[in-house]
Amino acid sequence: MREPIVLPHEDPAFVADPFPLYRRLQEDGPVRRIVTVGGLEAWLVTRYGDAREALTDPRLTSDLRGATDPRLLEQLPSAERSSAMRSLIRLDPPDHTRLRRLVSTAFTARRVAELEPRVQEITDRLLDAVIPAGRADLIEDFALPLPVTVISELLGVPLTDRDRFQAWTNVLLASRPDRSAMAATERAWGQMWSYLEGLLAAKRADPADDLLGALITARDQDERLDEGELVAMAFLLLVAGYVTTVNLIGNGIAALLTHPGQLKLLRDDPGLLPGAVEEFLRYDGPVNPGILRVAAKDLEIGGVAVPRGATVIIATAVADRDPAEFPEADRLDVARAGNAHLAFGHGMHYCLGAPLARLEGRIAIGTVLRRLDDLALAVPYGELPRQIGGLRGLEHLPITFTAA
Repeated sequence: MREPIVLPHEDPAFVADPFPLYRRLQEDGPVRRIVTVGGLEAWLVTRYGDAREALTDPRLTSDLRGATDPRLLEQLPSAERSSAMRSLIRLDPPDHTRLRRLVSTAFTARRVAELEPRVQEITDRLLDAVIPAGRADLIEDFALPLPVTVISELLGVPLTDRDRFQAWTNVLLASRPDRSAMAATERAWGQMWSYLEGLLAAKRADPADDLLGALITARDQDERLDEGELVAMAFLLLVAGYVTTVNLIGNGIAALLTHPGQLKLLRDDPGLLPGAVEEFLRYDGPVNPGILRVAAKDLEIGGVAVPRGATVIIATAVADRDPAEFPEADRLDVARAGNAHLAFGHGMHYCLGAPLARLEGRIAIGTVLRRLDDLALAVPYGELPRQIGGLRGLEHLPITFTAA
């Protein structure tokens, strides 16, 4: 058996652009053993067809407790090892089906479309604040507060609490290559969990017409949620409801600023925006390299034997650059047709918030292009600071434009 390939997460060149290495792994075989953050050994599924099938294969479970490599669970805070296993993204049917049904009505295309005026209002207000300066950090000033505000209003999180949960989330989502950061992670997890317990208790005492209020009703009246599931659901909706959308907006705008021809094409024809959002998700999506599963039994993926208990990373970011599925896969093309990317997953775990993320991405990027003239990066693309770990996004995106 070949030795696993160590992903060089400490190499700034890899962090800035992992796709050349991913392409070599993809060409090397459909499934490749790797070592990723924290020394975790995993099987990386690299090709589009195999990845799409793997996302619906019931032999690959979302429950991480069956992993034979103990480092998978050791990288989680101790409290998370039990509580997060009650989260929607860590459950299989029938519990997954029951929990997803409770929240799916809040994210239908019709309900999300009703949010469009409010999303546009928030977008314009944020840009109004930076336009006079002629420069901004487009993450801190715009791409972060926009989805944070939207998901907070949808759930019913008080405005005064948003800085706190953002700070905790930043700690929880940071990569953990060693144990030195675990104490901070443990604290942040406990603080977030306690905060949500307090918030839900306050909403019980003073009911509100928001999504958390609806989940409390499901818990207290219909008994379709137990208390642990309720807090875990609130946690997932709050964090997942904004983090990946920040990356979609930041990565998309950064991609346009390094592809001036595509930027001009999109400015000249705003009707391309919905398809352009899909292309940003495919070309440099917010999750990297992909989606975690554990093999519940021995199986084959792409003709490669994967043993029971193996940690499997279905590398959607790599599969979305598969030339067998996407012609000129490494080229950004905002007019690309037939873009069946896997950035939101596939099958029963397909991202519940995909309609909302698409809406926010389309409005945010479209409004930036419409309102900010002479838009340019303030530093070279290679110097943009990036997240390290399971997400791919920019920590900061300094830009300049014509002040107004």
